[in-house]
Amino acid sequence: MLDIQFIRDNQDKVKQGTKNKNLNPEIVDRVLETDEKRRQLIAQVEDLRSQRNRLNTELKKERSEDLIQQSMQLKVKLQDLEPLLKQTETSFTDLLLQVPNVPLDEVPIGKDSSDNVVYKTVGKKTKFDFVPKDHINLMQDLNLLDLDRGAKVAGFRGYFLKNDAVLLQNALMQYALKKFIDKGYTPIIPPVIDRRSAFINTGHLPWGAREGYKLAADETDPDNDYFLAGTAEVPLVSYYADEVLNEKDLPIKMVGYSPCFRREIGNYGKDTKGIYRVHEFTKIEQVVICKNDLEESRYWHDTMLTYSEEILQDLGIHYRVLLMCTGDMGEPQAKKYDIESWMPGRDDYGETASDSIMTDFQSRRANIKYRAKDGSLKYVHMLNNTAAPSARLLIAVIENYQQVGGTIKVPPVLVPYIGKEVIANET
Repeated sequence: MLDIQFIRDNQDKVKQGTKNKNLNPEIVDRVLETDEKRRQLIAQVEDLRSQRNRLNTELKKERSEDLIQQSMQLKVKLQDLEPLLKQTETSFTDLLLQVPNVPLDEVPIGKDSSDNVVYKTVGKKTKFDFVPKDHINLMQDLNLLDLDRGAKVAGFRGYFLKNDAVLLQNALMQYALKKFIDKGYTPIIPPVIDRRSAFINTGHLPWGAREGYKLAADETDPDNDYFLAGTAEVPLVSYYADEVLNEKDLPIKMVGYSPCFRREIGNYGKDTKGIYRVHEFTKIEQVVICKNDLEESRYWHDTMLTYSEEILQDLGIHYRVLLMCTGDMGEPQAKKYDIESWMPGRDDYGETASDSIMTDFQSRRANIKYRAKDGSLKYVHMLNNTAAPSARLLIAVIENYQQVGGTIKVPPVLVPYIGKEVIANET
């Protein structure tokens, strides 16, 4: 959420940023109109309350019919205006939540993914002296994946991982988790059945409502508005909600390990085969909370990117980093990198990490502040980045490490976790 004073002072900038994110800039005008109405009502209500308080003070000294009538008239006016103010405040908040974050100046302006900029490319594409298979054929031939029974049990995009695929996924998660613990991150397994407020805090609501799984209401629970989180970012951003931190304790570095649930509503017809785009998977996610300082946020943005790159470099996976354009970066982000790993079966890159600066957009929603050294209160800056998405890293490893005959070599860094150097069909 943007500061309303920032919007007042930078109307053109906020409108242009909204337009550059392919959203209707008229929302900014509606916010400002409602804000003006809200401020007028606040002034009127405060004036009436002040008048009534003065009259009540006089009535304590001397009760007269005239003073009583004046007090009653003020009370009636307040009874008319206070509900209107409350309604206007609610409308103002709802509208303010629909204004996206403003992209940083270095973000390229563009309409969609075709306007993203290749920031860097690392490594070389895997070369084979045989015709390589995609992950579906490799995994089914080795009895690692059952898509038919997955669809039977879980429906579209359902899948069963089996045998060494389970060990390989666990190896990837354990390896990534240890890396971040060694870098000073606090490991957390968060709840993924979360209240609506947690999704509002991250900015997944209102924009991503169609992507989330909403749980059926429990009429015995008065606070029954729950959703399944699509990333550990959702619960971790709200970990310190409504709290005041101390500057000396920043930055706070958390690494979440959780299942993730996504409806993929906007992607029907895309990647319908295999496990590249699925409804549920496991993920390691970075979340960093730092001072309200743009240069510090840029530092952590680049550092978090480096950490995700280290994983792919350790695994020996060729990848590229994209600087995302305004139209492909999402509403809450101020700046975003995507990492795309090379996947031979696709003969293309596939996204395996998403690294974002959120500035104080999320912390204003979650009401997370810190007391600075000078005693002032400021909203923290928040950042997040994927560390390891299970299904897509599995694809990258399996397709890049396939060998003639259909076996899969285990990347050396994962051998200690999986306990073998080659995955072969043992059935």
